[in-house]
Amino acid sequence: MVKKVALLTAGGFAPCLSSAVGGLIERYTEVAPDVEIIAYKHGYQGLLKGDYFTVTPEVRENAAVLHQFGGSPIGNSRVKLTNAADLVKRGLVEEGADPLKVAADRLVADGVDVLHTIGGDDTNTTAADLAAYLHENDYDLTVVGLPKTIDNDVIPIKQSLGAWTAAEQGAGFARNVIGEHNSGSRMLIIHEVMGRNCGWLTAATAQKYVEWLDSVPAWVPEIGLSKDAWGVHAVYVPEAEIDIAAEAERLNKVMDEVGNVTIFLSEGAGLDSIIAEMEKSGEEVPRDPFGHVKLDKVNPGAWFGKKFAEMLKAEKVMVQKSGYYSRAAAANDADLALIKQCTDLAVDSALAGKPGVIGQDEEAGDVLSVIDFKRIKGGKPFDIQQPWFGQMLEQIGQPAAVAAQHAPEH
Repeated sequence: MVKKVALLTAGGFAPCLSSAVGGLIERYTEVAPDVEIIAYKHGYQGLLKGDYFTVTPEVRENAAVLHQFGGSPIGNSRVKLTNAADLVKRGLVEEGADPLKVAADRLVADGVDVLHTIGGDDTNTTAADLAAYLHENDYDLTVVGLPKTIDNDVIPIKQSLGAWTAAEQGAGFARNVIGEHNSGSRMLIIHEVMGRNCGWLTAATAQKYVEWLDSVPAWVPEIGLSKDAWGVHAVYVPEAEIDIAAEAERLNKVMDEVGNVTIFLSEGAGLDSIIAEMEKSGEEVPRDPFGHVKLDKVNPGAWFGKKFAEMLKAEKVMVQKSGYYSRAAAANDADLALIKQCTDLAVDSALAGKPGVIGQDEEAGDVLSVIDFKRIKGGKPFDIQQPWFGQMLEQIGQPAAVAAQHAPEH
């Protein structure tokens, strides 16, 4: 019988964390009001330290308020329970300790029967490691995960929580940035979008922006208010080959005719070329505890900006990143509906003692279900052959996408 549950959010933010926490609290209050709830502060960091919030009657009564906010009220961190060296360095475990055992023992000490993890592929693969350790060492605990990531790259989950909102928010951010297109002549604007090595968010953000562009009722090109000038002229994702020379030739014509060029760039696009250039020059490639390249340090937008500025003879270059603007937004209506479905099933599964990650299973007809942790992986590529993506590229005058010869670095 479940008497006490714990929640945690981990990894990078997405526009669903606050709502997911609220949804879990609401569902438990509805179907199992006697179950105690705690929320570990700053993800697995709080779990290792035994640092948590207690969900009081006042919190239960006001849980719906959490749906109105982005971010995570309980805090996140990037902690990998199998990277002992990093955890020792950060003072989260003692030298020689097994972090999985430390976490398991902490859950037992805190009286936890169910752990709900809300995060992306790293969070849920870490949850999988913990769940496996608990099972193999006879701990009577159930772990149920929720798939959070703006990258929308969790295998085999069709739609990750928060991704729809991030695309919508990124498009709104782009409107104001692209409004700068006349702040100088021969202006090059690069809108760098998060998503790491999956191009879904960049493509979906561009699609949302194009939809807005098409919805504008009137333009006045005679005074310079031109749809072409406000348009997207290129969308680059990691899964598609980027022929820089051919694109420069095409975009030069746009620059000459329109007066400006706007590119939507996935932060992982062309990353292999950038890394190769860094390694050739003897630079160390910065990585996080999970082994991912630190994209903010590598700065793909600046690299592409420099390349294209020279080739397009741009007189002014602006590189803007929408990631932090979009990822901490409050969930939109589409995400709120999906979050509700997922949190309800997460609680029902937890009470039934059924572990796994909640999501629409692409390998089982997109049915919302409890997916075995063993099947959860990161790095799902964006399918560049989807009709809507091809149609958008055709609309903006970009050649059809051709698959990249080398898989993106993760």
